[in-house]
Amino acid sequence: MRWLIVNGDDFGASRGINRGIAEAHARGILTSTSLLVDRPASEDAAALARDHPNLSVGLHLELDAAGPERVAAVCERQLARFLKLTGETPTHLDSHHDVHRDPGILPHVLAQAGRERVPVRGHSGARHLGKFYGQWGGRTHPEQIGVEGLLRLLDTEVQDGVTELSCHPGHVEPEFRSSYVAEREVEVRTLCDARVRDGIRAREIQLIGFRDLPGLAVPVAAPEGAA
Repeated sequence: MRWLIVNGDDFGASRGINRGIAEAHARGILTSTSLLVDRPASEDAAALARDHPNLSVGLHLELDAAGPERVAAVCERQLARFLKLTGETPTHLDSHHDVHRDPGILPHVLAQAGRERVPVRGHSGARHLGKFYGQWGGRTHPEQIGVEGLLRLLDTEVQDGVTELSCHPGHVEPEFRSSYVAEREVEVRTLCDARVRDGIRAREIQLIGFRDLPGLAVPVAAPEGAA
């Protein structure tokens, strides 16, 4: 059996990104998202999450500026902020720019996740797939995040068990500052395209959210990068 979690990163980064993630969930295949808790649009994101109770919402930790000696405290503070915003425990933990993969940071994130009994990206029963991304080498590659590109990933990368496909959909306002802008709009269209949902159904892949993970009898995946 193949299960697929489609997780939208950067929930809370802006109101436009919030709308794009909500749209990709309501009209498309997005089942899960990760919330930034210290952004001006974080409260707006939390309100949208309450309007979409089937959306799994995890914590998107921002640890870029935290030295290893401060990571534990930063994790605890951002978790407390998440609880205040949403009133719930996050369904999973990951991090902005995947900083939690740093060997000096990872033990603190895993310890926090262990106390909360929630999975961490790359260290859970879900294998992380990060290839649905429309930019590399300083150039945009919309073909990678179009319908055909996503269907190819389903064929080549989604294996037996649980796969988490991370994505970055959003509607981008003029004032939003990021190196990944136009690509977010393409992702929204792709995730909402009926051909993608039909392709998932034809491949007998079942969409789930992170909140469904504890109920599945799947082993913890090997950490990313392990032999």
